[in-house]
Amino acid sequence: MASQTATKKLSELSATAICGNDISSSVLYVSALSIIAAGQYAWVALLIVALVLYLFRRIYGEVVGALPLNGGAYNALLNTTSKSMASLAASLTLLSYMATAVISASEGMHYLHSIVPGLPVTLATICLLALFMGLTILGIGESAFVAVLIFLFHLASLVLLAGAAISYLMDHGLTIFLTNSMQPPRHGSVGMAVFWGFCAAMLGISGFESSANFVEEQQPGVFPRTLRNMWLVVSIFNPLMTVLALGVLPMEQVAVHEADLLSHLGNVAGGSWLAGLVSIDATLVLSGAVLTSYVGVSGLIERITLDRILPRFLLKKNRRGSSYRIIIMFFLLSVSILCITRGRVEILAGVYTISFLSVMALFAVGNILLKVKRKKLPRPERAGKGAVILALAAVLVALWGNIIKEPPPGEPSNLEVFAEYFIPTIIVIGIMLKRIALLEGLLHFVEMLFVPILKLVTRINQSIYATMERIQSQEFVFFTRGDNLANLNKVLLYIRNNEHTQKIKIVHVADEEDSEAIRKLEQDLEFLDREYPEIKIEFVALKGRFGPQLIQELSKKWGIPTNFMFIGSPGDRFPYRIEELGGVRLII
Repeated sequence: MASQTATKKLSELSATAICGNDISSSVLYVSALSIIAAGQYAWVALLIVALVLYLFRRIYGEVVGALPLNGGAYNALLNTTSKSMASLAASLTLLSYMATAVISASEGMHYLHSIVPGLPVTLATICLLALFMGLTILGIGESAFVAVLIFLFHLASLVLLAGAAISYLMDHGLTIFLTNSMQPPRHGSVGMAVFWGFCAAMLGISGFESSANFVEEQQPGVFPRTLRNMWLVVSIFNPLMTVLALGVLPMEQVAVHEADLLSHLGNVAGGSWLAGLVSIDATLVLSGAVLTSYVGVSGLIERITLDRILPRFLLKKNRRGSSYRIIIMFFLLSVSILCITRGRVEILAGVYTISFLSVMALFAVGNILLKVKRKKLPRPERAGKGAVILALAAVLVALWGNIIKEPPPGEPSNLEVFAEYFIPTIIVIGIMLKRIALLEGLLHFVEMLFVPILKLVTRINQSIYATMERIQSQEFVFFTRGDNLANLNKVLLYIRNNEHTQKIKIVHVADEEDSEAIRKLEQDLEFLDREYPEIKIEFVALKGRFGPQLIQELSKKWGIPTNFMFIGSPGDRFPYRIEELGGVRLII
């Protein structure tokens, strides 16, 4: 997807629709969840969520503005800390997309089942997942067109529903709203009611992180506007629908109609036709959330595969530029989860809740690390330190509340369900990160076990050594501006601790030859060559101008991908934006 031409990049409406269908679909369930948790104070909890999301607009804008590459929280942590920490964020994001796709598809088909009673829900869910798999394989442009149609229909349906509910209140007065307001606070106090309502309402911002995972497919300047648009939709419709529900429906009806609250609201306020329209809208927008998962996960997995965390087999593209193997793998994974749960996908709520809240928290952590470690890196906007800390604290509070939340009788807790899926995922990622050490361990085991069968041992040894040599043969490049010995030492430490390689080129590029600077670099590298005997260091001095053209020429000449090329953090006078460098990474 990242290879698509600029003419096919997404406009503001298309990009907003793709990620907006996920976050805007939350209005279908978050109103009921908030009212059940906080009673008449649900709208207060939703306004607090809107404030937290407003803080995250700047947090995401700063990080992605400085590092406008696919990967979201993974990309933020990869460029500010170790690959292991970044892989944790990638695992959580993958789980969040998996749970979102399966839950949204299933819930959408349940809404359709209310319109078509004979519909087999599980089979229809698989068909829906397959439909959007095919649509995503066709290309992001075709996906965006469908997403826009769904998004506009969803907004129109919400406006129509709000208008009908307001008209109902004008005709019938505020008696029900006042009666609901006089109810005693849930959980014994207003503060606890708002706390539990806030924890439930934070489920309504899932999808906000999606835009960062396909930022490379968006036109310049579109990304911050997608954040603004998503924030406006959530801040307006989620509290509004909650207030209208409290004004039209007695409190006790909310729990009864938890699964179809807005459809029931439409039935009371406008009649069966409006209830049917809301059900159709729910089916479509929840289906749109499935599309969001496919697009987001494609950008994420492609990025981590380029960084050799997953097998390069997944990077194969079709003629439309889609990584179809990634998309098919995600479809098979989603279908397997649906079969394992036997269609009872509500038990995935623990995975869905904890994973995406953890991703939000890690993105805030990535913002803090960017401020500390990459101070000079240019960025279009900055989030205040206090705002970042406040947003991180709010997400951690919501995460803690959802972890300690009591499950229904006989059901596992959110944390137990999350652990069942997270542990296998992180084990697979850990195996890929430590595959050299595991291969070495396997080598020793084979030697010990099969020494009597010398020929067999020899053949196995040769195979394993060839695998290790192929992995470690990948050469890396670091462009230096004449860094001191301490900075060059950091580069070698990072390479040794994070990358599987034995070769690195240290490249010095200057307009004019500076023999003194070159001599100093050669002395420093001779010292480092002795300190790191396991890494072959090659020094290359070039006369020319450092920039995207030179990077691409060297990448083609040496056969080294640009994402295996590193630079130090550029300052405010650096003439290029980081995305113009073709994926070059920052390591000091």
